[in-house]
Amino acid sequence: MVETNLRMEYIWEVSGVPLTPIDIHNKEFTRGFRGYDEDEVNEFLDQIIKNYEMVIRQKKELEQEVSELNERLSHYSNIEETLNKSIEVAKETAEEVKTNANKESSLIIKEAENDASRIVNEAVEKSRRISSEVETMKKQAKFFKIRVRKLVEAQMEMIDHEGWEDMFETELDGSETLEEAIDKELTPNQNRS
Repeated sequence: MVETNLRMEYIWEVSGVPLTPIDIHNKEFTRGFRGYDEDEVNEFLDQIIKNYEMVIRQKKELEQEVSELNERLSHYSNIEETLNKSIEVAKETAEEVKTNANKESSLIIKEAENDASRIVNEAVEKSRRISSEVETMKKQAKFFKIRVRKLVEAQMEMIDHEGWEDMFETELDGSETLEEAIDKELTPNQNRS
């Protein structure tokens, strides 16, 4: 029989009794009258031990692979969780940016409306002020026209007055200048008017 040095942690249960490769190797059968060929049984048991050891080795490898896959799965699950959190944070940030942008655009629109209203009010006020100034200037121009007309009429009266005619008829004596003669003629006429 083949000696096995492999100490196995895994067991199979056959009929409720734990079974290891060593148990198979050390199994003794009672001999009957017409029993089985001992060499054939031992050879078959050796084959079972080899197959059983191979199954246990494969099981151990598969468990190791499952453990590694579970670690990788855990790693990818952590990555997925991190990505989901990042996506959630990105969504929240995008929503916050959108909300802030909406608030800012509302403020800009409100400010623009206020500016437009102020500009319109200032323009209306300026228009009223200009209209008032134009009316005032028209009144002043009318008043000025009346004053100029009266002044011109007064001057015309003075020109039409007989004193002018006398002034041109007066001869200058050598002692008076022309200015003195005009002053002399105008002074009595102004006192009369």
